[in-house]
Amino acid sequence: MLTLRIRFPAGRYHATPLGYHVNEGLIEWPPSPWRLLRALLACGYCTLAWRQPPAVAVSLLRRLAAEPPEFLLPKGALGHSRHYMPTARFDKGVEARTLVFDSFVDVGEGALLIRWPFELPEDELHLLTQLCEHLGYLGRSESWVEAELLGKEHPLCHEDWRGESGHCAPSDPGDLPAEHEIVQLLAPMKPGDFDAWLEAARDHALAQLPLPEGKRPSAALLKKREKALADLPGSFELALQAETEQWRKAGWNRPPGSQQLRYSRPYGRLAISPIRRVRHEEVAPVEAVLLSLRTPNGRRGGLPGIARTLPQAELLHRAVIAQRARGQRVRCPELIGKGEDGQPLSGHRHLHVLPLDLDADGRLEHILLYAPMGFGPEAQDAIDALKRTWMKGGAGELSVARAGRGALADLRRLGPPWSEAIARLLGAVEGAHKWRSATPFVPPRYLKRSGRNTLERQVLAELESRGLPVAGIEVLPWDRVAQGWRHFVRRRGGRAAQPPMDCGFALELDFEEPISGPLCLGYGAHFGLGRFDSC
Repeated sequence: MLTLRIRFPAGRYHATPLGYHVNEGLIEWPPSPWRLLRALLACGYCTLAWRQPPAVAVSLLRRLAAEPPEFLLPKGALGHSRHYMPTARFDKGVEARTLVFDSFVDVGEGALLIRWPFELPEDELHLLTQLCEHLGYLGRSESWVEAELLGKEHPLCHEDWRGESGHCAPSDPGDLPAEHEIVQLLAPMKPGDFDAWLEAARDHALAQLPLPEGKRPSAALLKKREKALADLPGSFELALQAETEQWRKAGWNRPPGSQQLRYSRPYGRLAISPIRRVRHEEVAPVEAVLLSLRTPNGRRGGLPGIARTLPQAELLHRAVIAQRARGQRVRCPELIGKGEDGQPLSGHRHLHVLPLDLDADGRLEHILLYAPMGFGPEAQDAIDALKRTWMKGGAGELSVARAGRGALADLRRLGPPWSEAIARLLGAVEGAHKWRSATPFVPPRYLKRSGRNTLERQVLAELESRGLPVAGIEVLPWDRVAQGWRHFVRRRGGRAAQPPMDCGFALELDFEEPISGPLCLGYGAHFGLGRFDSC
């Protein structure tokens, strides 16, 4: 018997039954015979360059429609994802989106078997083999498939499937096997039934518009008769090609030439999959996570400017904490900088949120989350769950995606146009002696002319608190680049501590020993201020 095996490389099958909206979450499983024949027909047009189906293709389709197939279903689990799809409508300059549920059957590595109770002539078998080799998807376009015809000698072509747990075949409600349920599948009429139905439908349509006896019919009447016949498919293969909009406009409630067949589907072949819990003990700590930012319309000009480094870092930090909190008290030292006793950690080893302009266009398109103490499983879960952040003005909402995570050294493998900026951020592999301000250094205490609160002593104290060697300090003049820093936001929002003095400095540090970055000092150092690049 003719047997077709279909595998799903992505492990998923996406298709919505006829008459249902995608957001109802229903799955057409198994694939309907109508969908399968339409897929083969479309494959001929797309891959074999048909202008119209050749005679052998018409013969093949009519033969496959003459007998409904039976199925052997792999074990599957229901699942869905949710997407906000663009609607091509704009509200206040932002494209509106609508929530769509994309339901699917997760079959893993299982294969779907379809069998017809006959054999094909050589020419039709050759054509069907070609179509199966070229079939790329079945259902929605993300339902990738690999289809193959099994040879006559294959045991699955001759075995009795009725004893198998995944057997699905046409059935009447009175003959429903135990542990089975009835599902409706759309199938083509048998060719003989289709021809009889088409002839009767034409006769009925023309009977409503009879020709006058003994005189010439008017042009308007002939046009109406022509329009009445236009709503009917001219042949079996044309019925398979009818578009949904076309037959709905003609007043049909399903494609002309189709019928609903009852199939018996075994219970347990379409189960609700359990939620897989993350096993935290298997997650290794990581030192850094690189995130990318994107505006809703993808325009890079809508990204926040570098002057908003501090507020963007605060907003993202707040969003990460919210993902971890979920209405509960946060106990994650690497994210909040406090130990179990509620006391601040020493050594600046907790989270640094560093907005970056890696492509040097004046816009922040990446954010580096860096913690020398490492991000544990709970912190990684919170960061992975983060999908969006915000900015004041501009694009408003920003999409967040993880670009990479691991050790800081892994960032060096990024290619152009980011590699040069990463090299300046981290310094040379063996370390760098000289470092120059990339964002303004804001003193953490009031500046005084002498004593421990001079600018130089405050910088040295910041270095000592981080375990870094002594450095020579030079205050740079306000050149054309540094002059733009006067627009930098230097004060944190909300109830956070404010800087004693709202001023920023451009510095150059010359270390006695080479060090590696990132290097951030002073007020707001954990949120992108006081960041230095190697030079």
